[in-house]
Amino acid sequence: MRHILSIFDLTAAEIKEIFATTQVLKTKLKQGVREPILAGHVAALLFEKPSLRTRVSFETGMVQLGGGSLFLGEDVGWGQRECAADFARVISEYVDVVVCRAKSHATVVELAQYATCSVINGLTDTDHPCQALADLFTLQELHGPLAGKKVAFVGDANNVARSLAQACARLEVEFALAAPLGYQFENSFVKQLTAAAPQVKFTQTTDAAAAVRDAICVYTDVWASMGQEQEKSQRSKAFAPYQVNAALMQHAPANTSFLHCLPARRGEEVTDDVIDGATSAVVQQAGNRLHVQKGLLAWLLKG
Repeated sequence: MRHILSIFDLTAAEIKEIFATTQVLKTKLKQGVREPILAGHVAALLFEKPSLRTRVSFETGMVQLGGGSLFLGEDVGWGQRECAADFARVISEYVDVVVCRAKSHATVVELAQYATCSVINGLTDTDHPCQALADLFTLQELHGPLAGKKVAFVGDANNVARSLAQACARLEVEFALAAPLGYQFENSFVKQLTAAAPQVKFTQTTDAAAAVRDAICVYTDVWASMGQEQEKSQRSKAFAPYQVNAALMQHAPANTSFLHCLPARRGEEVTDDVIDGATSAVVQQAGNRLHVQKGLLAWLLKG
């Protein structure tokens, strides 16, 4: 029984296994084949935050794999009517896996501590591992083997950026972050990253043009994530020079893909001509949330 709370809960070999399974399942789905390999299995989706991609992709994925899912909101009394330990132990009696989308990473860690079924992090304030897996699978589809190539993230060093950096480190992909001072990765995270992957090629800079140079992907996200709305004005001023627009993309190779985890604030972190441009892969990227999570579920529950 395994928990996937961050990318660092997976080895490079395991990520490649998940990607291989993902490719098989995606190919079969295109052929109209939906094998019920998780027949009788149930996933509980325990969400504290709103969701489109995470919720729908996990629910759809379980159905396509022959299983089912339960969406659990505040009505189940998680963390209110009973302690986390009791809740985790009881829900483990009913389901095979819990996908938890929580405000605090500590909440998911506590859930996994007491659960006797697998727990998958569906997003916390520090990590978004399912997103990062879908991101690199998408880049692998577009650019082939990833080892030795470069991914650039322009914007806040948030949960998406953290998980993407971890995934790149695992798969020997160079990672460059461009962000203003005060919004880059904390030293503690950089130490964790280099300790987990000593050979990692990792840089962070205030120069967005330098970051995207030679990159196969330019990635961005909203400047103020959920829970940071009160900082929106301050962040908008700080990140204004880091908008991903046509001028910035000219510093990257012509075939550089654009990625965004969505939802996007068009006209803020990215312009319409980039997100709707010929090298934008945001729809393919979002679609791969379904396929990669199916691969993860199959790998996690069936081996």
